[in-house]
Amino acid sequence: MANPAQYYDVVRRPLITEKSSKLQGLRNQFRFEVASSANRVEVKKAIETLFSVKVLKVNMLNVPSKARRMFGRPGETRPWKKAIVTLRAGDTIDVS
Repeated sequence: MANPAQYYDVVRRPLITEKSSKLQGLRNQFRFEVASSANRVEVKKAIETLFSVKVLKVNMLNVPSKARRMFGRPGETRPWKKAIVTLRAGDTIDVS
């Protein structure tokens, strides 16, 4: 994956919630939705290339689907993968 445009396939979007904002201030951690086939090494390379920062650690977890109803019919949300990225002190990502 040498082309930076391919890294956008790995990192889909930042997750902006109250909890992620709190983690940014306390631990310099940022949360992203990533491709379900991505691994830690690919996520680390993508974040370092796209945002010009140094990544110390990447934690990954699979978020399972949940049962939901739409128009009275049962269904499920799609399962997805989340990455929690810890950056070096002094580095930051503007996700707003």
